Amino acid sequence: MCEQDSMDLKVEFETHFGIAHTRWATHGVPNVVNSHPQRSDKDNEFVVIHNGIITNYKDLRKFLESKGYEFESETDTETIAKLIKYVFDNRETEDITFSTLVERVIQQLEGAFALVFKSIHYPGEAVATRRGSPLLIGVRSKYKLSTEQIPVLYRTCTIENVKNICKTRLKRLDSSTCLHAVGDKAVEFFFASDASAIIEHTNRVIFLEDDDIAAVADGKLSIHRVKRSASDDPSRAIQTLQMELQQIMKGNFSAFMQKEIFEQPESVFNTMRGRVNFETNTVLLGGLKDHLKEIRRCRRLIVIGCGTSYHAAVATRQVLEELTELPVMVELASDFLDRNTPVFRDDVCFFISQSGLHQPVHLSGDVWFDDV
Repeated sequence: MCEQDSMDLKVEFETHFGIAHTRWATHGVPNVVNSHPQRSDKDNEFVVIHNGIITNYKDLRKFLESKGYEFESETDTETIAKLIKYVFDNRETEDITFSTLVERVIQQLEGAFALVFKSIHYPGEAVATRRGSPLLIGVRSKYKLSTEQIPVLYRTCTIENVKNICKTRLKRLDSSTCLHAVGDKAVEFFFASDASAIIEHTNRVIFLEDDDIAAVADGKLSIHRVKRSASDDPSRAIQTLQMELQQIMKGNFSAFMQKEIFEQPESVFNTMRGRVNFETNTVLLGGLKDHLKEIRRCRRLIVIGCGTSYHAAVATRQVLEELTELPVMVELASDFLDRNTPVFRDDVCFFISQSGLHQPVHLSGDVWFDDV
């Protein structure tokens, strides 16, 4: 946008809300069309920013295309924007709330996500939610706040009963159920995936849990959930961070490498969230589910990686062999290219990239597909 000569960067706007997101190009090439926020249509009826990966986006995209919705990007995120417009276009009542639309959308999503929605149909409102990806809300105000503990509201609503979904009314929103500045004074809310992004603005934050839906309307913040479980915390407390920016980024560790080593248990758990259902003891990997028939017929697994992704392959080789009872070969991507390794029709190859952009891994995949 800054490249446009006609844009005056010094002009003051009356807009009180803005969304932006810097994201790896997990789907499609890095370009303007694939960047965030993604929109529902050319009129920008709904816009959304998204951190995470939606594993069933292809199925959702196919469904939406069959309903006449046209896509302009290659992202999984655009599917979310189109889906909320579809729900809005097919609403059963005119007074449906923004947060109800979001409830219906996230019940159709598989994978990990942290989302923030805006819509021209709901001016002055924003809705955020998460599952498997972190999301917090920073709070800043010079005035006294209505509460330090925001109660979590619930409504009974199931994915099986789509037509009657979410018709149960939430408890009336008032000072006891919303966070706002006393006396209708000013308050600012910051949505972020990490505290380091907002610590320069405020050190008071609310950490959202999986499937929390946070709605901001007219300067008031409320949090609710679709389902209640026995282990749920009945409220979300405002926490005060005592650390500076550098401490938050590095913590109490002497180096970032040391910090990442000690964060591995949490990282492994976060990787499983949205993919491992601990209630049914099932695993869902969106990128593989369409190819399970071919994978089950294979007689050898070949895992190709580079750098730390190669180390990850070596670390998992033994458990793969034990679980599949198949021979597992682990190859360094650059070596795999030089040797022109023979690959047979009943082999399954996994190309693991540590960043999604590692050239030797991409080249290995290109060579293998050319040979096939």
